[in-house]
Amino acid sequence: MKLEVKEALKKGFSELEIGKNHEIPEVSDSYGEIGKSKIDALKKSIEEIHEMIQGRERLSRKIHEEGETLKSEIRGYLSENEKIQIASSDPSREKNDLRHKKIEISELQINEKIGCWKDVALLKKELREYERELLEKEDRLRMFEKILEEEE
Repeated sequence: MKLEVKEALKKGFSELEIGKNHEIPEVSDSYGEIGKSKIDALKKSIEEIHEMIQGRERLSRKIHEEGETLKSEIRGYLSENEKIQIASSDPSREKNDLRHKKIEISELQINEKIGCWKDVALLKKELREYERELLEKEDRLRMFEKILEEEE
């Protein structure tokens, strides 16, 4: 029968007998579970960052495509009405406004590309940090498991 340390001391057993009779909880199981849960959390974070990178790149492509569609519509409108007089008080001003809109859309597309690049760069930096931390934790867990195997 296993005895608790306090009970053993009360009964006057020597320290050697206490060591033999005292139940030591399995450290490897609890540490391993904690380590694995942290590793799983890091893997999930890494997966989420990959998804965020892909989502940001999709959003950027969509914005670029919509900009191209708008510019194409403006070009079409301008070419259709090049020969036809636009029914307004100042047709050249309306054409210039449309050309200016094309320029604004192009600027928006360029700014979106830059913004996307910056966002992806920040996400990749965070991703590298999580991957480094994951590798460290996996290495520590393997080393701890190896030490425990050697002690057995």
